Amino acid sequence: MSLQSLTATRRSALKGLAAVLLASAIVSPALAQDTPVQGGTLIYLEQQAHTNLYPPAGGFYPNGGVLNQITDKLTYQNPETLEIEPWLAEAWEVNDTATEYTFKLKPGITFSDGTPLDAKAVALNYDIFGLGNKDLKFPISEVINNYDHSEVVDDLTVKFYFKKPSPGFLQGTSVIGSGIVSASTLARPYDELGDATKIIGSGPFVVESEKLGKELNLKVRADYNWGPDKFAHQGRAYLDAIKYIITPEDSVRIGALLAGQADIIRQVQAYDEPQVNDAGFDIFAPGTRGVNDAIAFRPDNPLVADVTVRQALLLATNRKEIVDTLFSSNYPLATSVISSQAAGYIDLSDKLVFDQEKAKALLAEAGWTPGADGILEKDGKKLDLTVYVSLPQPQNEGVLQLVAQQWAQVGVKLNVLAGDAGSRTLDNLDPLKTPVVVSMVGRADPDVIKSGFYPKNRDWLLQKGGSSDKVASFVDDKLNGLLESLASETDSAKRLAIAGEIQGYVLDQAYIVPFFEEPQAFAAAPYVEGLQFEAVGRPSFYNTWLAAH
Repeated sequence: MSLQSLTATRRSALKGLAAVLLASAIVSPALAQDTPVQGGTLIYLEQQAHTNLYPPAGGFYPNGGVLNQITDKLTYQNPETLEIEPWLAEAWEVNDTATEYTFKLKPGITFSDGTPLDAKAVALNYDIFGLGNKDLKFPISEVINNYDHSEVVDDLTVKFYFKKPSPGFLQGTSVIGSGIVSASTLARPYDELGDATKIIGSGPFVVESEKLGKELNLKVRADYNWGPDKFAHQGRAYLDAIKYIITPEDSVRIGALLAGQADIIRQVQAYDEPQVNDAGFDIFAPGTRGVNDAIAFRPDNPLVADVTVRQALLLATNRKEIVDTLFSSNYPLATSVISSQAAGYIDLSDKLVFDQEKAKALLAEAGWTPGADGILEKDGKKLDLTVYVSLPQPQNEGVLQLVAQQWAQVGVKLNVLAGDAGSRTLDNLDPLKTPVVVSMVGRADPDVIKSGFYPKNRDWLLQKGGSSDKVASFVDDKLNGLLESLASETDSAKRLAIAGEIQGYVLDQAYIVPFFEEPQAFAAAPYVEGLQFEAVGRPSFYNTWLAAH
């Protein structure tokens, strides 16, 4: 369906909605303007199509924006307080060593196919999330550490056992990647779960239809009645439906919103914010509370194997110029590896200074001298590096082009490549082809640092034992030991101290250059009410409603 035909449909629907409101006002004059209205279709323009909807793949923003509507989690992390609150589980117990977690489920919850969401279903989900499934190609969830097995105690009680302490697990039960899906969904191979119609959850919306890569339609689940306990609103969602339309062009998304052809859009670029605000529309920029938007180095590449070279490149990066040139106040300058809103954050601004002259001196100290073309050389090789643009990160091409200009001033060449999805994926697993990679991950728990750097998780540094095991020889045992300690330390103060130590170590080794604290930037029409975001910025439309306009 085109945006133009959607506009006509919307006008017709609004007339009907206005009639309902008028009738309600006659029957009940006390009905206030701010009283939620049931009905209507929310038109949501998304920059990118979702990829795979296996819940642990929900970290990719378009995936999370869908999973958050069709799946529920055992617990709910309050985005204001970051406290963990009841949702599918009405209560839980954790032993003193954080090696055993017991959850008591609410009765009467079902998946949208009518099968019960009981202890057996939850156990199946977590056994796959925690252990993976090689036959069906399901990877292990990056938010679950040290998992051993589950036990179905009774129909509504499930217990999880861990090989070592896993203090981040409770928070891990609240994240996008821990949405509970039916047994029939998990019986399918991973490769089939890019089709949203194959995902059966217990959420307030269900998948009605999909045109892969173009459009996704969700409809309300009429019998839904198990939202997070703290929500004042219980029962079915207010909206009747949500229509996702994949709209890659920034200008088209903005134009459609301002023209009344869309209700909410994701990925509002900073340069479009004044236009949106001037038109009286709202911008929402919830933080993602994780590892900041950055670039990471691959030490297996001989050009960046020397810590002195990496330190020089960190010093050669004018991060403030990047933020001031490309972004708004919604994108705070990074002052550490993780966001200032993150648990365990420490201010390391003194390690993130811009000093071009010192950068040149360090490069000379490392044996690099200018060639005839101005690019530094050593042993017959140029300091010529490559990085691929990351589409999910805001204005990433512009960021990388600015970095390239800044590094050129100290004699380093940075090639910024677009590439197709296939070449990006393959080359980013080869440190010799791609010595620099864009990095960022959101999660409101210190374990987020392990998610980025640990070999068996995202493995940005491409260590031995990780995603590039066939070609990797680099390993940092100290870093990995700290990451393992972070994931298993049960004393909260000690765990936060380890998080701080890791941040300092990562910057001392100049493994990454952090740019800014990344938000998720949305714009919505003023009649869109009750819009909410979970703790790391994914939208939730359960409490959303469309006011008369």
